[in-house]
Amino acid sequence: MPEKLPKAPALYAIIAFKLLKGAFFFSAALGLYTLSDNDLPFELHRVLDLFHLDPEQKFFADMAENLSKVTPSSMLWLASGSLLYGMLASVEGIGLSFRAQWAGWLVIGQSAFFIPIEVFELSHKFHVGLLLVMLINAFIVAYLYRKRATLFHHHHHVPPPLS
Repeated sequence: MPEKLPKAPALYAIIAFKLLKGAFFFSAALGLYTLSDNDLPFELHRVLDLFHLDPEQKFFADMAENLSKVTPSSMLWLASGSLLYGMLASVEGIGLSFRAQWAGWLVIGQSAFFIPIEVFELSHKFHVGLLLVMLINAFIVAYLYRKRATLFHHHHHVPPPLS
């Protein structure tokens, strides 16, 4: 009989977060790939026109200048990175939804990896968004580590009887 695992609303929130993050990065990869051979400053002007924004404002003019320096090759590298990160987040979300123990450890490791980087960045320049990301990562690590014994299926290998 399969083991019955407890309901875990926080785990479901983490699963949703991981799956949404995966979908976001898949979409970003598709967008970056689609735009990789386009004239990016021209595309920016089209978007600004669509929203009736003045492309001559300093912010948008600087953005167009910076976009003119982006190469198709760098766009493809960004698209590849986004695709890989989207795959990782999706695998984490799917693994967690099946309550796989390996997925819990994967998420703990991946989330814990970024915390020192986020602390370093915050110590140089405070940003509320980055603080929020760091707090979410810290919560995920603490929650999954603390609850790992009850959240996941534990496969105990039982050796066959000696005959």
